[in-house]
Amino acid sequence: MNDQDRTAEKAAIAARIAAAKGLQEPAPRMDEHYSQAQMAWRMVIELVAGLGIGFGIGYGLDLFFGTLPIFMVLFVLLGLAAGVKTMLRSAQEMQDEKIEVESAAETAEDTAKE
Repeated sequence: MNDQDRTAEKAAIAARIAAAKGLQEPAPRMDEHYSQAQMAWRMVIELVAGLGIGFGIGYGLDLFFGTLPIFMVLFVLLGLAAGVKTMLRSAQEMQDEKIEVESAAETAEDTAKE
């Protein structure tokens, strides 16, 4: 085997090793980008949490004051309003992110065309 054959063989082995390393690299993480299902669950949890906290506060006040479920009803409605407000804020964040991504893609397209 001459030096030229060994060099070609080393280059071929190096290429195979590089290809194998490329296959083993982990996929990029998607922590920053949430799927639609994750955002939907987040909204559901926010709504239920608002209702649960409102119920707990209202029930506790009713027990403390010995009243009818006036505080419970009042705080459940307030919890519902807070949960809906939080859900709407999350939806607005999603919409803002979508607009930013679309504008960045358009900017990249325009830059590529020039």
